[in-house]
Amino acid sequence: MKRRNVVSLPIALVLSVIGFIYYATVFVVIDGWMGLRTSDGLMNAAAFTALAVMSVLTYAMAIVKDPGHVPSSFVPDVEDPNSPLHEIKRKGGDLRYCQKCSRYKPPRAHHCRVCRRCVLRMDHHCVWINNCVGHSNYKVFFVFVLYAVIACIHSLVLLVGSAAHDVHKDQHQSEGSFKTSYIISGVLLVPLSLALSILLGWHVYLIFHNKTTIEYHEGVRAMWLAEKVGNVYQHPYDLGIYENLVSVLGPNILNWICPTTGHIGSGLRFRTLYDTSLPTMPR
Repeated sequence: MKRRNVVSLPIALVLSVIGFIYYATVFVVIDGWMGLRTSDGLMNAAAFTALAVMSVLTYAMAIVKDPGHVPSSFVPDVEDPNSPLHEIKRKGGDLRYCQKCSRYKPPRAHHCRVCRRCVLRMDHHCVWINNCVGHSNYKVFFVFVLYAVIACIHSLVLLVGSAAHDVHKDQHQSEGSFKTSYIISGVLLVPLSLALSILLGWHVYLIFHNKTTIEYHEGVRAMWLAEKVGNVYQHPYDLGIYENLVSVLGPNILNWICPTTGHIGSGLRFRTLYDTSLPTMPR
């Protein structure tokens, strides 16, 4: 297994951007527009600080949390009646086996060439967290993106509101540092808000269908092959929107925006369309 450095250049860049946007939003935009001693200023500063803290916390958790590895003792039990689905190789029809890790692959597991190991329910390798996004840290990663999007939009709204307020009053700031902070914040926030919103929308779509990014691309090919022979492809892990949400975010709706992962199970076994009628499924 490749030893991973927790801190990388992309991570340092992300933390620097977060730090600058927080400073500019609270101490330049809010303080310059509303004032930090007013009720409106304090409320906006407190709300944005809470969003920033949750963003940094969940970002750190996504970085350090192991995405999930395959136990060395794992061997698929083809005679287990509670496991009606066993993923096989595209060619040959044998059970999926990783030649590099020298062990069988559980359902939805894939080998990461960067991390040099198989990752449970692998979604993708993310350079911005220097880690894979997989079974154990997928929800944490999703919640981070959610908080980051809300924080960026909040900051952008405050920035636009402050600029509009200055234009309306025909006031021109004489301090160059303030002008520079406004310009840099705008240059960072607009593309960042757009990119993170697209990323959030993409993962909302994936959660609704209980897919990973890898499974989406594999499903496109499987759908094309099924249509060629007149069949209809169904993603085997798609249990319906609500069940899909519960399987990823947890059974308690109040915890959906919290970085909790106590509900996810081992990552070696997942419910499928073929066993949803069973009352209790081992995970």
